Amino acid sequence: MRELLLEVLGWLGYLERPAVVAQLLVSVGLMTLTRIARRHHWLGRWPRLAYAPLGLAALGLASGLLHHLNHPYGLARLLGQLWLGWFALTLLHRLLGRWMQPERVHQLESRLLRPAYLLVATLLVISELDSLRDLAVAPLGALFGVPLTAGKLFQAGVIVYVVLVGCGPPAAGLAWLVQRAVGFSDGSRKAMELMLRYTVVAIGLVAVALHLGLNTTALIAVAGGLSVGLGFGIKEVFSNFVSGLWLLFEGSVRPGEVLMLDGDPCEVRRLGLRATLLWRDRDNAELLIPNQTFFTESATTYTASDRMRRSQVSIGAAYHHNPAEVIALLEATAAQVKRVLPEPAPKALMLNYGDYAINYALRFWISNPMDNVGICSEVNQAIWQAFQEHNIEIPFPQQVEYSMQWPPEEHRTNSRSPNQQPAV
Repeated sequence: MRELLLEVLGWLGYLERPAVVAQLLVSVGLMTLTRIARRHHWLGRWPRLAYAPLGLAALGLASGLLHHLNHPYGLARLLGQLWLGWFALTLLHRLLGRWMQPERVHQLESRLLRPAYLLVATLLVISELDSLRDLAVAPLGALFGVPLTAGKLFQAGVIVYVVLVGCGPPAAGLAWLVQRAVGFSDGSRKAMELMLRYTVVAIGLVAVALHLGLNTTALIAVAGGLSVGLGFGIKEVFSNFVSGLWLLFEGSVRPGEVLMLDGDPCEVRRLGLRATLLWRDRDNAELLIPNQTFFTESATTYTASDRMRRSQVSIGAAYHHNPAEVIALLEATAAQVKRVLPEPAPKALMLNYGDYAINYALRFWISNPMDNVGICSEVNQAIWQAFQEHNIEIPFPQQVEYSMQWPPEEHRTNSRSPNQQPAV
């Protein structure tokens, strides 16, 4: 570790050279000036993509001028090439946006493309300052009796990152192929995708251990340390991890299902190692629920076998209307709402005799439980319009207030006239 630090500190000696400082100032200055010009629109109506090529052209002219004056220009040329590559990633982002969803493009760019480019750029800059082979053999110590070098540790870190981040698209593609061949549902496909990712991650971690040269004794020691840690500090984390794996294999909670949480329908977006990500439509909120919660508390699902759900609205009609006519009108009205399924057909029921009206229930089926609130609103509006067209009254309680006088008159002041509503 000491040798590696000495090598890194030795790079600071290049800053004492005027030629290196001049190249850095020119390159960084032009990058900063281009960014400021793009932010404040110095070129008026010019597109934002035009600023980077102008800055690259200016840096190329500056490098050519240094070469013409017989001054070193290798560092400025390298920084210009790296700047050009970063601009190419911006163009690639726009190109991928035509074929992929914005969320997928953002994940691919932020988790794989740009980190990989920054890593390559860092290695290229280091290669200009020092020898990568010398840095790779720099000793960092020992792990369970196995000597570690900077090169081994760097390769292990790259493998772990690529496995954790890059296993998503291949797992998704394989799960999609299996779904096409076997006929899985979307929820089963997403569950299979997660299981494939976990399998690839486990194989990658074993490969890293073998790459580092850890033997069986070292692995047993690591397992013993983990068991002690599980018993004292991370028992809940391990419990949530095992619960997530069990939920995947059992299939009781899968991505795409709709669960009831505190009376609100929530869609399962992702089943992670520690927690399950739910999306609530009411306020567009994302909820993280520990996986162990689904083993200790009861949960209601509307999509275990299919996504159909029976919904219901309640309505009252006055006593002087024929219940058979009201039931027929309710069923016909629900059948005309677009998002109400025609099969099974809507069913209206007469529930009971209320104080002011006969209470009815209209039951109907919908295809997506997350749309229940919106569809109920559409059905209620359709019922209101249908009742108005057929002169069906929806009674409601009314209250009449009377003035109190003392002493009382011969005739009670609260006697009602023929046109006055009864007091409640």
